[in-house]
Amino acid sequence: MKRVAVLSVHTSPLEQPGTGDAGGMNVYIVQTATRMARRGIEVEIFTRATSSELPPVAELAPGVKVRHVVAGPFEGLGKEELPGQLCAFTAGVLRAEARHEPGHYDVVHSHYWLSGQVGWLARERWAVPLVHTAHTLAKVKNANLASCDLPEPRMRLIGEEQVAAEADRLVANTEVEAEELIKLYDADPAKVMVVPPGVDLDRFTPGDRGAARSALGLRPDAVVLAFVGRIQPLKAPDVLVRAAAELLFHAPRLRDRLVVMIVGGPSGSGVKTPAELKRLAAELGIADVVRFLPPQGGEALAEVYRAADVVAVPSYNESFGLVALEAQACGTPVVAAAVGGLPVAVRDGVSGLLVEGHEAGPWARALESLVLHRAYREELAANAVGHARRFSWERTTDSLLAGYAQARDVFREEVFA
Repeated sequence: MKRVAVLSVHTSPLEQPGTGDAGGMNVYIVQTATRMARRGIEVEIFTRATSSELPPVAELAPGVKVRHVVAGPFEGLGKEELPGQLCAFTAGVLRAEARHEPGHYDVVHSHYWLSGQVGWLARERWAVPLVHTAHTLAKVKNANLASCDLPEPRMRLIGEEQVAAEADRLVANTEVEAEELIKLYDADPAKVMVVPPGVDLDRFTPGDRGAARSALGLRPDAVVLAFVGRIQPLKAPDVLVRAAAELLFHAPRLRDRLVVMIVGGPSGSGVKTPAELKRLAAELGIADVVRFLPPQGGEALAEVYRAADVVAVPSYNESFGLVALEAQACGTPVVAAAVGGLPVAVRDGVSGLLVEGHEAGPWARALESLVLHRAYREELAANAVGHARRFSWERTTDSLLAGYAQARDVFREEVFA
């Protein structure tokens, strides 16, 4: 394996996760690409150019290039507008490869269905296998919508079905996602491989909670509940705000110490801006305890996790939930919705708690069981570190490279049969 082409049409790995369309997928691409490069594999990531000031090629890390492909207007386009630019994007990708000798890339790995459509054509033109990671599935998302969210369009449903049929390997984050691909998309079980995402165990580590709180301007004795992610209906930060109001109703003595930190930027539809969450907090009478921070990266994000008593992940659907892993790696227990891959990312009653549904009452009770019982919280915190260490980006990269090799071998056998 010498060269890998990675397709990420709708979001660049250079963008800061936590706002717009940048999230866990960006982290996944960066972490796996850089680790492949450290092993001597050249990685080229193709993404749509969103500014005329972007260079045609940028170096993400030694051995990892990001190619900005001009496709449509430079301003940011919503995901619903991008299918109309796929022809232009595909032309740009194929044009870049045409400058090289045939067989330049060993494999193409597409992320999200839009990239899968491009990867399908690249596979045929380059005569190399296509490996695809969906990250989210429209049929699953539509079955678990927030009340104010919009369903995914039929165009995406059809696009995902096409990619599932054409890809040589489909990468699922969990066994649950693998079953969804097989049952909902009629994917060939022999082509589905389960590769759990990882966590950066060098960056996300337990640390000095007092120092982290001091850096964030928090009282040493504060009771800190944190949400980290894009502010959109799917991620459901409003669930934490409602649960915090319910918690204060039952434990009003916490008001002078409670801090609800919402860390992230706007994305998607419906309850999508900090202003709307602020209005909700005001309506519930807890505006004084809710704080908003912009998306954080690197050590600053680790400090957010370390400062928190509990990190909440109330999403309506998550293919895995990287935030949950990162928080646990920092020694902070997680309260998460029992959906998607979160029951894998969080061990219920061991490294955190899982909550059925999204009603404020059950969420408030779960939070209360941790914030009011220090010994229990510390027990889960200690377990959280060990649980998170079962996942690493090195293991993820090992599994992906093994999958690439298998896909390449089978592809060659079929071509020369």
